Parts: sequence; C-alpha cells; structure tokens
Amino acid sequence: MALTPRVLLVDDNAALVDNLRETLEDEGYVVATAGSVAQTTEAAAAGFDVALVDLKLPDGDGTELTGKLRGDHPDAAIVLLTGNATLETAIAAVRAGAFAYLVKPVSTPDLLLTVEQALRQVRLQAEKRELSRRAQVAEKLAAVGTMTAGLSHEIRNPLNAASLQLVVLERRVRKLAPADQPQLLEPLKLVRDEIARLEHLLQDFLQFARPRELKSEPLALEPLLTAVVDLLSGDAERRGVRLDRELPTELPRVQGEDEQLRQVLMNLTLNALEATPRGGRVRILAQARAEDVWIAVDDSGPGIDAQIRHRIFEPFFSTKASGSGLGLPIVHAIVTQHGGAVGVDSSPLGGARIWFTLPRAI
Repeated sequence: MALTPRVLLVDDNAALVDNLRETLEDEGYVVATAGSVAQTTEAAAAGFDVALVDLKLPDGDGTELTGKLRGDHPDAAIVLLTGNATLETAIAAVRAGAFAYLVKPVSTPDLLLTVEQALRQVRLQAEKRELSRRAQVAEKLAAVGTMTAGLSHEIRNPLNAASLQLVVLERRVRKLAPADQPQLLEPLKLVRDEIARLEHLLQDFLQFARPRELKSEPLALEPLLTAVVDLLSGDAERRGVRLDRELPTELPRVQGEDEQLRQVLMNLTLNALEATPRGGRVRILAQARAEDVWIAVDDSGPGIDAQIRHRIFEPFFSTKASGSGLGLPIVHAIVTQHGGAVGVDSSPLGGARIWFTLPRAI
C-alpha cells in the first residue's frame, strides 16, 4: 500500500462525486475520480488501494469494470455503488470480485466504515504476501550461507595469491625500458580491476549471508542524508542528472548504525542514478511518522515493471546484465536488521520509488 491510502471514485454524478471526495479527503485519503469506464482506465494507472465504482456508467457496466480492475490491480479492493439494488446485481457484484456493495445515497458512517474495512483487507493481503516473500528469501539466504563457507576459502585465498603475484609482476615490468612498459601495464591493470570486482562480489556474498552484529545508537538523519547527496553529487553531475533532497525542517533521530545506513542510502541512490537518463532527476526525501521515519529515493527513470516488483529484493534476482542480484537484498537485510521495512512503488517523478522505514530512537 502507498504511504497515504488511495481511493479511486468512479461515478458520473458530479454532485455525488464532489460530496464523497470531500468526505474522504477530510479523513486523510488521497482521492482520484473518473466519470466513465474510459476515464477509469487512465485514472487507475496511477494505482489505488480501494475503488468505489458506480454500477451504471455512461459507457459501460460497473460489474464488468470491476472484473477488469480486479485483473489489472489484484492487490486492491473494489466497492460497488448502486441506486437500484437487486438480488441479481448483488450476486453479479460478488462474482466480479467486489469486496462490498453499497446502496446510494450512502451515509457517511457506512461509507467510511466500508472503506476502512476494505483497506484492512488490502493490508492483510499485503502482509500475507510479505510473509510468503520473506519465507522465500529465507530459503535462499540459507543456501547462500551454506555456499559462503566454501566461497570464503576456495575463492578468497586464490584471489589474494593472484593479487600478490600481480604486484610482483608489475614491479618487474616497471624495471623494463619505459618504452616497453605501457603495452605490458595495460593488461595488468585489466587483471587487477577484475580481481577487485571479484573481491567486491565475494564481500557482497559474505555481508548478505553473514551480517555482523548491529551497533545501534541514536542517529541524526539529516547529516547522513546530506552526506550521501554531497558524496554522489559529482557522479550525478557527470551523468547529467539532478540530485537533490527534500527534508522537513526537523527530523527525529532514529535507532541505527551510521555505516550500515550510509550503505543503504548509497546503494539506493546509485541505483537511481544509473536508472535515470541524462536530464532526469533523483530525489531523496524523508517524513517523520508516529513511531518511525520514512525515507525514500525517487527517480525519473523508466521505473520497475509491476510484474517484477515483488522480486527485486530476492537474492540473485537482477535486471542488470552484470548485476550480482545482491545489492537490494543487502539493503533489505540491513533495514530489516534495524527493525524497519522496505518496499517499492511508482515515483511521482515518473520512475521508481524505493522506500524504507527506521524506528525512532529510544
């Protein structure tokens, strides 16, 4: 679900729509409206948690529209509205997958109660999916842990030996005539870079499979967020991407470890910069909530396909040709170890939004 619950209101009665929208917005919901089936397709593309759909629309039937919305947005709940309730329409609504069926005019208490009940079901379904996903991640993590013991010995020791011999070889090359050195030093540099890449990959395996004990303390978030923006501003400038931050005047301190949280923010921001074309924008933002702080990294890139969003935190899953598939799982592991949550949404900038939460300092 989005940070603020989203309601899609579909009805061709303008006066009723204005009334219902005002009621829902007063309760803190984000409301989008549509007056026809055609408009609904466009409005629903931005996503929603609950849809209130009139049974009779100028260009179609609300029951058929409910079935289409359920197919395109299986995580959302649909509530049908009608001014002429019959047993047949009620049965059709159930068959179409509607969560509830309300008769117009709808009283404010009934409306708000039904929307809250629908949201409760959406949250429960989301929690079930998250538990299932965590179980899959745990299975892969166990496999990584078993494999890591062998990797640590079988790969790191040969890498160290190769690095040492490379240093010896480079020292000998530099004793040759200056004219002969460049053609020999260039391939040595390529080998050294590849060894460094393998060492980095091995370190990712070790960090993900065997996270060290967390050294948690109260931390101020603003300096940490500012430091990440400053560190990556040069990279963003070279890519022709605008990198900025949007923070409230005051942010509460969080409970965590500076080094690990810096890694989370660096990973997410670098991913966003890589995904954003020249002339685009990457934004880091934060928001204080009752028991935690919500942080997000937005980008204006192509976004993440809705069909694979549930997989991006799985170990070894990557959309990059050369990716290890451990960057985002490491982010997930660190945030979870901190007692927070992490997820992905569409960004208001047009691309992807990766968000995570951290508990407030004790």
